[in-house]
Amino acid sequence: MKQNVRVWDAPIRLFHWALPPLIGFMWYSGEQGGEWLLWHIRVGYVVATLLLFRLIWGLIGSQTARFTQFIRGPKAILAYMRGQLPEDQIPGHNPLGALMVMALLAALLFQVVSGMLSSDIDSYMYDGPLIHLVGSEWSEQITVWHKQGINYLLALIAVHVGAVLFYLWGKKTNLIRPMVTGIKPIDSDAELDRVEFIPPIIALVTLVVSAGAIYTLVTRL
Repeated sequence: MKQNVRVWDAPIRLFHWALPPLIGFMWYSGEQGGEWLLWHIRVGYVVATLLLFRLIWGLIGSQTARFTQFIRGPKAILAYMRGQLPEDQIPGHNPLGALMVMALLAALLFQVVSGMLSSDIDSYMYDGPLIHLVGSEWSEQITVWHKQGINYLLALIAVHVGAVLFYLWGKKTNLIRPMVTGIKPIDSDAELDRVEFIPPIIALVTLVVSAGAIYTLVTRL
């Protein structure tokens, strides 16, 4: 029996759909260079704020957003791959999806941190805000890693999109609609436990705190 269960809160859905255009712009502006780097940095602060928000929300947020809820060990991953993990036990990310989430967050974190430590090696007009912490020589090396890192991030995104399409067309499981509506149909005859959600005002406060933290980091450190 299919049961419609609310699994994703608005903060997670907004975070998820905000990232593609932001990352796309970061890639484009980085490729263009020149004065585009000014906007590259500014939008980078937005990405950094959202990332910090997601990391905090992964600790204090709604049940399906918490890392402790969806990060599973090898046994659970193998059980899921063998079809032995009931769907009602994984209302949010499945064990394989959780690995992708963590890989994407790690790659995005690397890009944010390395970007803040990078230098504009062409004109030195649009250096990252924290290059004074590492010096010019290290900053130039980090810039190389930053430019390479976007390719790994884009590759992970391609794998993520490919997996979603595989579930949609191969397994007839729509993972897109729940991330839009927050509602997921779960096949179970048992009465399902309701997912615990944190009030939106807490998410808003968390976002404001995250923005303040990033502002303080880039202006005071």
